[in-house]
Amino acid sequence: MNRKTEELEKLIGYSFKDQALLTRALTHSSYANEKRLGKLGCNERLEFLGDSVLELISSDFLYHMFPKLPEGELTKKRASLVCEPALAFCARAFHLPEFLLLGKGEDMTGGRERDSIVSDATEALLGAIYLDGGFASAKEFVLSFILNDIEHKQLFYDSKTILQEIVQDMGKKPVEYHLVGEEGPDHRKVFCVDVVVDGEVLGHGTGHNKKTAEQAAAYEAIRKLR
Repeated sequence: MNRKTEELEKLIGYSFKDQALLTRALTHSSYANEKRLGKLGCNERLEFLGDSVLELISSDFLYHMFPKLPEGELTKKRASLVCEPALAFCARAFHLPEFLLLGKGEDMTGGRERDSIVSDATEALLGAIYLDGGFASAKEFVLSFILNDIEHKQLFYDSKTILQEIVQDMGKKPVEYHLVGEEGPDHRKVFCVDVVVDGEVLGHGTGHNKKTAEQAAAYEAIRKLR
């Protein structure tokens, strides 16, 4: 065990019996290619497994938490809670990007900030926990880091839709999002967005892509309007 993986285990509250599983969960295909580890040396198979484990755990959780919601509404809730940006957001809370093994090129071009890479690694980590410690350990991880504080998370990830509904109910003009700035190099750019309703700036948000910045701005506006 190296100090890096030991630190991650402390952050997630789970210690691996098979350290090779944890290492593979953290290994992106770019690193596997660079180190000539072969197609099976990266985390893609674990991601495939983790995706199914996450779907089962989240479905079971929502089924019992919302006994009166029909299937369609449960599906929408699950989709917003386990979508790519949501998983990446959850993973950053326990600093997963810092532990990823990326190829030099991928690392230099901002791979650690890319939602797709971080969310895939989150599913791979879940798959590894499931293989190493069984369903109960996998469920504990999901409840602790992905399905925790779901009211706040759903408000954030559905913020653009929720804001649009609030504004319509108030009889105001449609919501507008204005890109007001970009900072940083191309591979690590930060976008700054204002959300405007009836000519008034109601929220400001930043993010590594325009969609995330718009979400953050909408969330701020909702908190102001409520």
